[in-house]
Amino acid sequence: MDQAAGQDVRGALPAGLGQAIRQAGEDIAAVLDGVADTSLAVPGSQWTVGEAAAHLALANELMADLALGRERPYGDGTPRSLAAANAESLAAFGERRAEPLAVMITEQAARCVDALATTADGPAPVTPLGSMDRSVLASYLLTHMLGHGYDLARALRRPHMIDAERVALCMPFMLSVMPTVADGSAVAGLTARYTIRLRGGGAFGVTLADGAVRVAPDPQDRPDCTIVIDPVAFLLIALGRRNPWLAMARGQILATGRKPWLAPRFPSLFIAP
Repeated sequence: MDQAAGQDVRGALPAGLGQAIRQAGEDIAAVLDGVADTSLAVPGSQWTVGEAAAHLALANELMADLALGRERPYGDGTPRSLAAANAESLAAFGERRAEPLAVMITEQAARCVDALATTADGPAPVTPLGSMDRSVLASYLLTHMLGHGYDLARALRRPHMIDAERVALCMPFMLSVMPTVADGSAVAGLTARYTIRLRGGGAFGVTLADGAVRVAPDPQDRPDCTIVIDPVAFLLIALGRRNPWLAMARGQILATGRKPWLAPRFPSLFIAP
């Protein structure tokens, strides 16, 4: 066992999560390697490659500061406030070159892992999406890196770094944040019980009733709808990076149960974090 993996076990992080964050940073740096023109547009975004990489570097720094117990207010958790905070931070940070941003991304990711793995006690960090224990914060960091790393890879026509193993490490954050990012108007008046099964992986349950969303780490006993989905497709849909209808057309989603027609509605119940 290497030192980083050992830190995962001894400290606040589940086994493998710290190493996955470090490796994701290295993979993103590899995507940016040799890129001279960072003014290329990121598909589906208003940002350029340079702006997306700068945001990722700044976000990793923010996460590292939170892991160290520092207060870093950053919006109020709503999409509008987070977009405003992103714009403000990018306006104050002028670096857009690929190489220095890649170094910052990897260094701040490692700094965050070191802080999380050696600081198991203390108050829960207050993140842009609310208070989280340190293992969930680490899962948040990995999820955020993979989402924007995917964007950079698409923009630069290079392989992305998302796989089923990494998606599994993102699930603590995803399950934690789902009630927070539920679309109030979409869930109002809806009563439904879902089981979501990741192909080759775990399953979880989501119950909607009276405008509230409850998420359980285990499948429902009698779900109205069971969604079986490719794990990479699940993460990309959840992060707003893939159209669920396209995933269905590719055979990445299968719906069963008493009310399988509830499946297409599920992604629209949440606003991508």
